[in-house]
Amino acid sequence: MIRVVVAEDQAMVLGALAALLEIETDIEVVGRAHDGEDALAICRVQKPDVVLTDIEMPRRTGLELAAAIKREGLPTRVIILTTFARGGYLRRALEAGASGYLLKDSPAEQLANAVRRVKAGGRVVDPELAAEAWSEPDPLTDRERQVLRMAGEGQTSADIAAELHLSEGTVRNYLSEAISKLGAANRVEAARIAREKGWL
Repeated sequence: MIRVVVAEDQAMVLGALAALLEIETDIEVVGRAHDGEDALAICRVQKPDVVLTDIEMPRRTGLELAAAIKREGLPTRVIILTTFARGGYLRRALEAGASGYLLKDSPAEQLANAVRRVKAGGRVVDPELAAEAWSEPDPLTDRERQVLRMAGEGQTSADIAAELHLSEGTVRNYLSEAISKLGAANRVEAARIAREKGWL
């Protein structure tokens, strides 16, 4: 049996994904999580073969979950299942250690096949998205991305500085660099551009 954990913050989607997988005779869903932190806790205990995770989730994103699983050396392989058909997200997912990247509008039968392929050591990635992922590299550093994401959520430089234990001047420098790299007029436009590219 292939042991799978499903992580998805929308309850109905979580239930549907688990039900789809449990139809398969060779797949067992051993855990369900509504956020990335719970998913990591379940993976530490259950040590599933595969975790199927959304990107945007509370407390820990799917990308952060993949990175934590890789960092902790857990035997679990990660498939990202998302609505974001953006090359930047795919590139970041693969860099974080994900073995698969599927879109939520993919045919249902692809899901179980992807789980089997990834469990067997393969990769499952949409080829068009893969080509796009490497056509335009992400210019942002991790810190610029972090600061820009917080600014895009409406936090002030002072808020960001306090949360990240940086000076306000340092935060402004990171934002200025990100705005410049993205050719944006201000932090709001920079955050929008980066989000559209899948870099946030």
